[in-house]
Amino acid sequence: MSGLSLRATDLLRTQVGKLPAEAREEARKVLDLESRIAYILRSFLARRINTTRIRVHGDYHLGQVLYTGHDFVIIDFEGEPTRTLYERRLKRLAMRDVAGMLRSFSYASQAALRSQEAAKLPGLQAWARFWVDSVSAVFLKSYLATAGNASWVPQNQDDLELQLTTMLLEKALYELRYELNLRPDWVRIPLRGILDLVVPA
Repeated sequence: MSGLSLRATDLLRTQVGKLPAEAREEARKVLDLESRIAYILRSFLARRINTTRIRVHGDYHLGQVLYTGHDFVIIDFEGEPTRTLYERRLKRLAMRDVAGMLRSFSYASQAALRSQEAAKLPGLQAWARFWVDSVSAVFLKSYLATAGNASWVPQNQDDLELQLTTMLLEKALYELRYELNLRPDWVRIPLRGILDLVVPA
């Protein structure tokens, strides 16, 4: 986890000058928050985790969920393609998959905004944020209600917040590396995700 953070911020530092102009300020803010990111990750690693680790999907997002007309089917259980087979087979906290789905809501909203005219974006950004917050709240509430007292679900609010925040941050850092390497014009999505987690409004 700490290694992922270092690799992501090191890569960002080397490429900040090559980023689209509108992403550079957010990139610099993330770099200024490196010590805060490290602190959040250390806080997680220092805490005793009482939830059971399980085999998780590993790459759970909206693109892995198909609607049949009557039900939903989850596909592609091979995990994140850039991770080794060893890493994909490790048992993980279930909140990792929850975080993957929550992050994908941000991607869905930002992908929709990319096709809009620049003049409309300021008004649409607020609606996109509202949609992400609403869908995320419903998804998380439904997940927790369905899972109930399962051993892989944090059973108190502090543990839930710690696990979810850490898994969201880990996912956003992974996305940052992915976008820097493959789609630099999408890098603002994970940058904003990191900033939202580290300096929430």
